[in-house]
Amino acid sequence: MDVTAPGMDVIATAGHVDHGKSALVRALTGMEPDRWAEERRRGLTIDLGFAWTTLPSGRRLAVVDVPGHERFVGNMLAGVGSVPAALVVVAADDGWSAQTAEHVAVLDALGVRPALLAVTKSDLADPAPVVADVRERLAATSMGDVPAVPVSSVTGQGLPELTTAMESLLARLPAPDATAPVRLWIDRAFTIRGAGTVVTGTLAAGTVAPEDRLLLGGREVTVRGVQSLGAAVERARATARVALNLRGVAVEDLSRGDALLTPGAFRLTDVVDVTLAAEPDERLPAEPVVHVGSATVGARLRPLDGTAVRLRLASPLPLRVGDRLLLRDPGARRVLGADVRDVDPPELCRRGAARQRGAELAAQPEGDAGAAADLARRRIVRAADFAAMGWPVPAGATEQGPWLLAPGLADELAARVPDVVTRFRRLRPLEPGPPAEVVRRALDLPDADLVAALVREPLVLREGRVVDGAADLPPAVQRAVDEIRARLATDPFAAPEAPDLADAGLGVRELAAAVRSGQLVRVGEGVYLAPGIDGVARTRLAAIPQPFTLSQARQAWGTSRRVAVPLMEWLDARGVTERLPDNTRTLR
Repeated sequence: MDVTAPGMDVIATAGHVDHGKSALVRALTGMEPDRWAEERRRGLTIDLGFAWTTLPSGRRLAVVDVPGHERFVGNMLAGVGSVPAALVVVAADDGWSAQTAEHVAVLDALGVRPALLAVTKSDLADPAPVVADVRERLAATSMGDVPAVPVSSVTGQGLPELTTAMESLLARLPAPDATAPVRLWIDRAFTIRGAGTVVTGTLAAGTVAPEDRLLLGGREVTVRGVQSLGAAVERARATARVALNLRGVAVEDLSRGDALLTPGAFRLTDVVDVTLAAEPDERLPAEPVVHVGSATVGARLRPLDGTAVRLRLASPLPLRVGDRLLLRDPGARRVLGADVRDVDPPELCRRGAARQRGAELAAQPEGDAGAAADLARRRIVRAADFAAMGWPVPAGATEQGPWLLAPGLADELAARVPDVVTRFRRLRPLEPGPPAEVVRRALDLPDADLVAALVREPLVLREGRVVDGAADLPPAVQRAVDEIRARLATDPFAAPEAPDLADAGLGVRELAAAVRSGQLVRVGEGVYLAPGIDGVARTRLAAIPQPFTLSQARQAWGTSRRVAVPLMEWLDARGVTERLPDNTRTLR
């Protein structure tokens, strides 16, 4: 078995019915693209056909043959949606026809650039007038100046020249990104005896291999096996025609237009803002049909401003910023190209919001600058969600855990934190500073974990609170604590009694504040000593025989049982001492 499927190119045919698309594919590949008996009986392509060949250079080519009849334009759109290049087919004895125009309009709306013109049936009529006419028409589309080759599938005339032109065309295709996430639009789903469910599609980006786990409509499925151009492979890299044997889904649950997705890499959306590729010359359809990949869904269209419109899809699709959609008006047989600009757009509630939104989209740049502008509008977003929308991380953005902050926003919010701390301490002077949750609410943050990215010196985040390292206790409390610490400096184990604390004005809240500030240590209920008492206690215990009793420890410390009992338990909990089975203790 091959380790990786050899690289290949994929091209789709386009053109009017009876202009010889399928016959040309047969002549080029030696394969029959019409899969159904009815197609071969009627000589009419109804559904998508697939064939492949190896060109003289060794380049492997897969061909998606689309139906040319107007009744099957939906199938045609499913075939060209994921394919990077087109082979436009026009018959020399018929020339430019209705379906030629419709297919070319589709390619133009999709923004297809690499294309080749094959003028078929050149053995029946002079191809020169058709070549000149069609090339002139194509020059006004996205395809531009298209090379043309007259051919005859019957006599073989022009086939070597067509192959050479195709080699040149394919060599100019941009290299696909084999490391990108997978979004495989399914164009066929069927069952094979002994293998189970199989789907096919054009892998436009990414890599797929057996045991990969992919999402299908919110459900996880596993790839059991991969085939490319009829052969089993261990890995297929874009661009490629692939057939995937799936585990975890029945063929009855699949249909053309479903997509296999890398988990977490795409966002399903049913509301999307787009900009039309060209100014419409007619009134926009209120309910266009939207095509992307092999998917077809209905939609409701709301004009915003200029070429910007909002689409509300009948069912959600895995879309990204930069995707090209095709909007079809079935009644008028008209197609429009549209570029996805936002897959998570804001609500339009206020009067004039639609026009303002359209202006925003018109001003929004592409690439990194567009990502920065979108993130500035959102301010804070989960990094995974932002990537799933199709945006790169813009320069200057702040990443904090799973969150992404717009450039400059962290500094702007950090400048507000000191005021939050000051106002909190004014209301609660005995508390060292506000909890992170209080800061979160004050700054309207989605997660308290973001507070850590906003704390600047002299503020610090300590034990879940934003505190000023230089902040003191209220003056009266500080004086009382200072007096206690002075007495403890003389006798470290002489913890003040409850009446002494009360007389000094140190209640529960004041003592808790002193502990939080690090000026006292609470070793037990009502027992407060100076910081560092654990070291002093260890030094005195080290001077007596080991193991020792509680009474011996109390005598070494020169204190009462009221202090010795909680102090010893506190030392046990901190790992300074170890309690033995006979209730004696020893230093660790």
